[in-house]
Amino acid sequence: MGGRASPSVLLDTELDDLPRELRWRVWMGRVEAVIFAAPKPVTREVLARVVGKGCNLEALIEDIRAELGDRPYELVAVAGGWQHRTRKDYADAIRVAAGVADRALELSKLETLVLTAIAYFQPATRRELGNLLGRDVSRDTLADLRAFGLIANGPKSPRAGAPNTYVTTVAFLSHFGLNSLQDLPERETIENAGVASPAGAERSNLDEVFGVSGETRDEQETLEEAEF
Repeated sequence: MGGRASPSVLLDTELDDLPRELRWRVWMGRVEAVIFAAPKPVTREVLARVVGKGCNLEALIEDIRAELGDRPYELVAVAGGWQHRTRKDYADAIRVAAGVADRALELSKLETLVLTAIAYFQPATRRELGNLLGRDVSRDTLADLRAFGLIANGPKSPRAGAPNTYVTTVAFLSHFGLNSLQDLPERETIENAGVASPAGAERSNLDEVFGVSGETRDEQETLEEAEF
C-alpha cells in the first residue's frame, strides 16, 4: 500500500513560475486564509508551510494589515501567533445583531488582584500570592480563575511540601490581546489604574488596562445559533 502524500507535495510553496509581485499576492492570500479559518492564533511555524522558504512572513503580515486598514476586523499578534479579530468599535454591533448580552469577562476586585499578581510574579504559590497582596487567597478564588481558563498549575515549588504554583495560560494572553508576557504593561501602569492596589475600584476590568482588541473569531462562533 502506498503512503499518504505529504501536504507539501500537494502545494507549490515556492511558486517560481510566477512574477515576484504575483507570487507575493498569492502568499498573502494563503496566509490570510489559513489565519481566517483557524479558531485559535496561528503560529509562524504553521504559516511557513504555505509560503516559500525566502518569504519574509513579518513583512507579509504587515502588508495584509495595511490592506485591512479600513475593514471592521484586523490581524493581531496574540498568544504567540496571529489571529483575525473584529475591531473594538464593532463589538456592540455584533452583540446587538446576535441578540446576546455582553460577554465581556468580569472579575471581582480580588480575582483581578490575584490574576495580576500571578501574571507578574509567576510561578507563584497561594502563600506567596497572599504575601504579595497582604490578604489570604482562597482556593475557591484560584479555582474560579482556573475555571475561566486564565490560570493553570505551574511547576511544583521547591519549598518544603512542594506546594502548587500558579501560572497564566495561553487563554489569558489571547483574552487580553497579548502576544507574550513581555507585552504586559509596566507595573506602574497597573498601579495607576487602581488594579493592583487595595484602594482600587470595587470591581476592576483588566480589559481596560491591557487594551483588548474586540471579539475573537473563536468567541464569535458561540453566536452561530443566533438568528441574524
